[in-house]
Amino acid sequence: MNSETDENKYVPNVHYELIPIKNLVANQEYQRNLSQRHVQKAAAHFDIYQINPVKVSRRDGVNYVFNGQHTIEIIALVSGSRETPVWCMIYDDLVYAREADIFANQMKYTKPLLPYEIFMANIEAGNDKQLIIRDLVQSYDLEITSTASPGGICAVATLESIYDKYGFQCLDHVLRLCVGTWEGTPQSFSANMLNGIARVINAYGDSLSDTMFKDKLSRVSTKELSRTAKDRRAGSLGFSEAIVIFYNKKNHHALPMEKLYAHKTKKETEEQEETAGKNTGMKGPKPLQALQQPAEAV
Repeated sequence: MNSETDENKYVPNVHYELIPIKNLVANQEYQRNLSQRHVQKAAAHFDIYQINPVKVSRRDGVNYVFNGQHTIEIIALVSGSRETPVWCMIYDDLVYAREADIFANQMKYTKPLLPYEIFMANIEAGNDKQLIIRDLVQSYDLEITSTASPGGICAVATLESIYDKYGFQCLDHVLRLCVGTWEGTPQSFSANMLNGIARVINAYGDSLSDTMFKDKLSRVSTKELSRTAKDRRAGSLGFSEAIVIFYNKKNHHALPMEKLYAHKTKKETEEQEETAGKNTGMKGPKPLQALQQPAEAV
């Protein structure tokens, strides 16, 4: 057997070309709808090193994109022109049905990165947010872990979400209450628990007494709190409600439950104000104003 011929079975029969975006067609029926929200977000955090070649099927002289429709729209938005060329991986031997099959199954055997793996890669890259969160967690003699374990927090995506939505001080407050109340038991660091406490802190602010929280909630096991939360409603809001219920028991300074639903995060308030500003003709932030912010995968 010819070894060179045998090896070629594993090398796609493609060639690469730089093609202007205006000469690419990306409206096949099998493709998903274009997400303008994703395009705007990725453009605002544009990083040239996150751009992948666009897969193109050249049929009857037309360049049909079957992988990379969002990529070309992101580049067009950032560059401000559809004359901008992009690297394309050209297949000359595909028919429409084969393109659709490739599109449908392209992610079937791809293993996505876990939040913990992404977080640790960001640590290795020296990215500020992840370093700040890691140092904060370690300041409480805790570690970020891949699985639940004593003294470990595996809900890494939740830590980042709280940091992004509510800020560093809120995340610090959440960890302080968790450690002071349940002394580091793994169940106290579940995603729903962390998010539930963050909701309570954000809703009640200075009205929430740390001393009262620890006194009241430390009498309740995380299992009992979890059961009560599930009886109330699914997700972190159920945990928030359960926390307020136990906090309010025989408490002369009870927290009004309705405030839990009315309070918006700082981020939500800013987004609402920005939308209102656009609707009234006020100047808002430019779409590409954030191009110098840390990169995000496209």
